[in-house]
Amino acid sequence: MSDTRSRKQQIIDSLDAQIAAASPHSTRRNFLSVASALVGGGAVAWSMAGCEGGTTTTTAPKTGATAAKSAGHEGLEYEVAPGKLDDYYGFWSGGQSGELRILGVPSMRELKRIPVFNTDAATGYGRDDWSKTLLKGKVSGDTHHVHLSYTDGVYDGRYVYVNDKAQARLARVRIDTMETDTIIDLPNSQGTHGIFPQRHKTGLVFCNSEFRTPQPNDGRDMDDPTKYAALHTAVDGETMEVKWQVMVEGNLDLCATDYEGKYSFACCYNSEGGVTLEQMMANDQDYLYVFNLANIEAAVAAGKTMTIGDSKVPVVDARGDNSPLVQRVPVPKSPHGVNVSPDGKYAVCSGKLSPTVSVVDISKLADVFAGKIKPRDAVVAEPEVGLGPLHTAFDGRGNGYTSIFIDSVMTKWNIDKAIRAYAGEKVDPIIEKIDVHYQVGHCNASMSETKDADGKWLVALCKFSKDRFLNVGPLHPENDQLIDMTTEHLKLVKDESTYSEPHDAVIVRRDLINPLKVMDRKDKRHAFLEALAAEDGVDLKSTNKVVRKGPHKVRVYMTSQAPAYNTTNFEVKQGDEVQVFVTNIDNVEDLSHGFCMSLHDVNFLINSQGTNSFTFTADRKGVFWYYCPWFCHALHLEMRGRMLVS
Repeated sequence: MSDTRSRKQQIIDSLDAQIAAASPHSTRRNFLSVASALVGGGAVAWSMAGCEGGTTTTTAPKTGATAAKSAGHEGLEYEVAPGKLDDYYGFWSGGQSGELRILGVPSMRELKRIPVFNTDAATGYGRDDWSKTLLKGKVSGDTHHVHLSYTDGVYDGRYVYVNDKAQARLARVRIDTMETDTIIDLPNSQGTHGIFPQRHKTGLVFCNSEFRTPQPNDGRDMDDPTKYAALHTAVDGETMEVKWQVMVEGNLDLCATDYEGKYSFACCYNSEGGVTLEQMMANDQDYLYVFNLANIEAAVAAGKTMTIGDSKVPVVDARGDNSPLVQRVPVPKSPHGVNVSPDGKYAVCSGKLSPTVSVVDISKLADVFAGKIKPRDAVVAEPEVGLGPLHTAFDGRGNGYTSIFIDSVMTKWNIDKAIRAYAGEKVDPIIEKIDVHYQVGHCNASMSETKDADGKWLVALCKFSKDRFLNVGPLHPENDQLIDMTTEHLKLVKDESTYSEPHDAVIVRRDLINPLKVMDRKDKRHAFLEALAAEDGVDLKSTNKVVRKGPHKVRVYMTSQAPAYNTTNFEVKQGDEVQVFVTNIDNVEDLSHGFCMSLHDVNFLINSQGTNSFTFTADRKGVFWYYCPWFCHALHLEMRGRMLVS
């Protein structure tokens, strides 16, 4: 057994023993401090002042942020005064909540929650007629990665794409309405984790299935992991149709794309094909998978594909080495994150069980596919950045910022120096490390994933808050930390408590995001509702009437204008299925209405110039008041009407 393997097993055994011995009253602080010491050994100079006392420390001399402050150099302004606007939109995933969140940066104020794979009582999403067609009976999800559509390497302000790891789905949110407009299932996949759109145009969105399963997964080969495979799926970002899939051997984790539309990337761990932790850690090497998009699409066009199970999506089998479709670049064990530098030159891959990141020269990949060089020859640097590297952000000035999970730091390092050091020059690429609290996962910087990376704000999404907030019970808040990248040394300026679990974030200049202020009705939801109303010859923006559709089905059409519904009562029969359409004809921004039917579990939102509908059963006789739950007028309480059930 190698020393590396022995050390890995020692780490696991020590952590297992620590978990088993933990007192019911042990805190995460006690446990994680011991765990970090076990994993890091004596190599980490642990700053207890940074963890316990709430202060920030760096490996740089104390002539950094504190000295700069005393000299009058404050860095960027991070307090946003009342009445002022943030410079950036932040798009945060909502983790186990199944939603997206919109933040302002640098204020870190939460501006909106967008329900995607979840139900939302405030808006009725997941229960109104339109969103029920999106969710198809599923009411939970696990959003991990959020990415915006691109044109020429910069966000174009059209769409946000987000995955659902739990149900193998991809969703699209329209940025102009900040509402979900499409959800699709990804066939043959489980654990859809990493996603990334093409950057040269709004083209394909790539999705990685993290979990290997038998293909087809129909009950055969369940106990034969050699028959398991994972899928790299291409979705048309405009039509949201699955175009093709590539079958490969290993678990696929994070995803990225180049800036020219030639390649997509996927971290591959568990190249061993194991199904237990010990089996998955047997080797000391895994891979960065590089998918050659032109070659894949040529194979699909030539019909060199198959289908799996009931799916009609063409699948290319690219298992095995030296494929013209997929090349496997060897990198250290268990890579997690892959990120592409703003100049488009390098893909940076982090092996979470190695203290290094691997820098892959994208220009060398053509020679790899041509067989002129070996895949490993495309690696041009491998600097040591710390224990447990995960993700890398960029400042547009040639520097990378890597989140270090075990050390709980952000490491700033220089790409050019790392390449020179790898070539044998005696130069240190590590510039600075700053403590974060605690066990940082994803990170991102302002405009980092575009060619316009501006190097102003860096956010560290920490998995644990390290007791930096008031105790709110056994489920502790997590901690997003905002760091100023413009000062001489990195400067931590904000802690922001977050709820389960903002896995990833993207920070976008506000001039690139232009949402509507009132609905323009040019979306899929209104097309769906207009089609239903056309069956009854109804103009949704002007009609107030009841249409009986059968002995036990009624449609109620009404408009609303503060402070009144233009239908103040309607009559139905007990047992009727009632479908209520409400159109908000107010043309004032901020003036949203709602419709809540007493004692019938009905509550939904209607924004200015929008329409929404909800179907329920009038299951009891009597008088039932409906009212507007969104404050809209001084006479808001009087905005109501009666449903009379005979």
